[in-house]
Amino acid sequence: MRARSLPSFCLHRIRSDWTATAPPPICAKEASVDGRDEGNDGVPEEKEKEKEKDSAAAVGRKVMVVTDGGGEEARTALQWALSHSVRRSDTVVLLDVGQSTGKNRDDLRGYQPLEAMRSICHAKRPEVRVELSLVEGKERGPTIVEAARKQGVSLLVMGQKKRSVTWRLLEMWMAGGRGAGAGGSTVEYCVQHATCMALGIRRKSR
Repeated sequence: MRARSLPSFCLHRIRSDWTATAPPPICAKEASVDGRDEGNDGVPEEKEKEKEKDSAAAVGRKVMVVTDGGGEEARTALQWALSHSVRRSDTVVLLDVGQSTGKNRDDLRGYQPLEAMRSICHAKRPEVRVELSLVEGKERGPTIVEAARKQGVSLLVMGQKKRSVTWRLLEMWMAGGRGAGAGGSTVEYCVQHATCMALGIRRKSR
């Protein structure tokens, strides 16, 4: 079977409200002759560093991917997130904005758009936990931003179509500078207003 190459991706916009802070000062300790840290009950310093590293890795993040009904742009965004951002300890939250299905929001099994995207996650990263989320809202941008805030996600990933300059200028004019709620791009709105890092992903043209 001939191996298929992964599609290339393009990061359109990135925004983060995270502020980098300087690490706390590290106090040097006197090491014993045999290379062990005397202040750590004889446990080698390298093993302590490995324990700290494993402990940090065990604390996973939430990465939210907007599914948009399972369209091509959403699948591109999900593939990018699984390949470039999601770690083993992370949780992928698949979010769809649409009408009510009449089901319990805690049990969305069988809801086709989300199930199709979950199948992609299980096939590519079976070790990663996946959660499904369906929300309703009149305006997509504010609804997505609020869902990401409530669930405490660290990264919001959305698919994006490539639009011409003329179309983008028209969207800006229709929005009147107010964002997605008045006809602007949903991705643009989320990038500007999300409280976490937000990415708009689109497939590179051939």
